[in-house]
Amino acid sequence: MRSAVVTGSSSGIGKAIAARLLGDGWHVVGLDLAPPAIEHARLTSTRVDLGDPAARCPVIESLEPTDALVHAAGIMRGAMLGALDHATGDMLWRIHVDAAMALADQLAPHMRPGGRIVLIGSRAAKGVVGKSQYGAAKAALGALAKSWAKELVTKGITINVVAPAATETGMLSDPQRAIIPPETPPIGRRIRPEEIAALVAFLLSDDAAAITGQEISICGGASL
Repeated sequence: MRSAVVTGSSSGIGKAIAARLLGDGWHVVGLDLAPPAIEHARLTSTRVDLGDPAARCPVIESLEPTDALVHAAGIMRGAMLGALDHATGDMLWRIHVDAAMALADQLAPHMRPGGRIVLIGSRAAKGVVGKSQYGAAKAALGALAKSWAKELVTKGITINVVAPAATETGMLSDPQRAIIPPETPPIGRRIRPEEIAALVAFLLSDDAAAITGQEISICGGASL
């Protein structure tokens, strides 16, 4: 049975990915600060603050070798120049980037050919007013993916980034982002988490073995 570590598995995009993989027959190890939101015999959940290096280190070191890693955990915070909070910037970096590095550093060396890593990025990495710190953290994931893909391509392990536009999750109602309301994509609606999960499931499949080092947008036309 294939196994995957999925971060942010208790809500939003991470929950949709966990649910999709469970439905496809995977065993899922979910990592999230919140309690598990899915009950399933093939789901093992661990509560951990991935933004806290001291808290995440023993959890990550205890992970068994796995076939796939999907780093979907994240938060959005925004502010304009002149009002940037540097502690917030550090927190965004720890959750999105440092946690990705710690997880991949632990898991990738033990993956067999066919191993998969997917990082959940964002269209904000292309530049959005008021989201510079968030966008910078998400943009860093693209650089990590390209570098790691070059390191592991001959081992049959792929690494890609999925970058959604505004997605219908609880994050959009977070009062912390009220000053920067999300834009609705040109298709006239927000992206559904299940649509992102479907792409992730494909990238984890054997059919996607030739796709690596790529950033794939699910933007509803926002990038046109």
